[in-house]
This record gives sequence, structure tokens and C-alpha cells, in this order.
Amino acid sequence: MKFRYFIQLNYKGTNYHGWQIQPNAITVQEVLKNTFSTILKEDIEITGAGRTDTGVHASFFTAHFNSLNPDLQNDKKLLFKINGFLPKDIAVQKLYQVTNDAHARFDAISRTYHYYIHQEKDPFLLESSYFLPKELDINLMNKACELLQSYTDFTSFSKLHTDVKTNNCKITQAFWTQEDHKLKFTITADRFLRNMVRAIVGTLIDIGKMKISIEDFIIIIESKNRSDAGVSVPAHGLYLENITYPDTIVKKA
Repeated sequence: MKFRYFIQLNYKGTNYHGWQIQPNAITVQEVLKNTFSTILKEDIEITGAGRTDTGVHASFFTAHFNSLNPDLQNDKKLLFKINGFLPKDIAVQKLYQVTNDAHARFDAISRTYHYYIHQEKDPFLLESSYFLPKELDINLMNKACELLQSYTDFTSFSKLHTDVKTNNCKITQAFWTQEDHKLKFTITADRFLRNMVRAIVGTLIDIGKMKISIEDFIIIIESKNRSDAGVSVPAHGLYLENITYPDTIVKKA
């Protein structure tokens, strides 16, 4: 019999070709699979809460795996061993047993992303924030954000030719905040499409630059045409920030 566990981790995506295993490229999923298989001395398959693209970071990420060991969460040295084996840009914070049908991707209730922009040159933000030395109208961008919650079909912001069955998502919050020369975009939804956040941010930046109007933004959403929306902003400013789950997935003692 195998037992299912969730892990909570974070990683800096700079050196990885995203989360998902792919040929001839280093990915976070592959590094974790090899690490857990080595430490636990069994063949471990890691399933993530979703995909992150090349260069995208995760301040909070979850994944699940099955093990023959029924008591991993009580091994006080296990996380120390795992983090000692992992590279410096991936860290595991928690490991806990869940019900055997719990799924890191399909049981997620919501996901939250942040996108960071800095408007003054800062060498310490090179790999963690998008340098955009342009004046932006944040108030106008936030007015556009309010419209996002009125729609469910986000085809206009989706990468083309993906294998999803629907482009419908329920956005529950979207807004910009500013502190000095640093901007942060926060967006939460039940699910996200490939490239969706970066395409939305790129289009909102066009609004902030006065290149397009709020009325244009509505037309872009309703057109369901990716070519109508703005360019995708660089990956290194994007962070998966949080994922929520129902309490019922945790294995009761």
C-alpha cells in the first residue's frame, strides 16, 4: 500500500525551464523527483499544482507524491536531508500526509500570482522584477482590473493551441499597488490559462501608458482573440504566491 503526501515548497525559476519535466532541459519537477527518489530510496513521481513557465518563480508551490512509508511526516530529519540535497534555489518547507485521492492540481480552490515592476534602475532586482522606466497611470490600470471580475472567458489572454478543455476562469481579485518606484500586481482566480497573467499585465501596462482605453480593454476581452491583447511581459517578474485547498484533504490522525 502507498500513502500520499503533499509538499509545500518555493523556488527561484531563473535557472529552470519551468516546472514540468521535458526532454533536454532542467526543470523543477525533475530535480524534485530525483531528490525524493534518492532520499527515500524508492521510485517517486512528483505531481505539481500546475505549470510555471521558464523563468517564473514560486514563492509558494504545492505538489504530491506517493510513498510506501506511512510515517514520513514524523521524520524530523527528513526535510533537513531533502533541503541539503536540493540546489540552493529550491526549498521544501512542509511535508504532510493527505487522503489517498487528494490531488495537488485538481483539488486547488484558488491560486494567487504577483507580478513585480520597478521603474528605477536597480541591479538587485534584475532577476526578480521587470524594469519598466515608463510613467504609468495606476488608477486607470486598477479601473481596468475591476472589469476582469465581470468576465469568465479569457481566451484573449491565453497561449494558443493549449490542451485545456475550457478557457473559463473565475477571477476573484485583481489590483495594483505602488510603493515608491516599485509596482505589484495581485491576481487571484480558481484557475489560470497558460501565459494568462503575463498577457493581462502586458495589456494593463498598455492602459497605464495610455496606448489603449478602458473601452478598448473591454473590446479585447470580448474579442476572444489573443492577437488583440498586449504583449506578454517577461517571466522573471512573475511569482506564484499562494494556493488554497479544502481542509478535507488532510489525513486525520
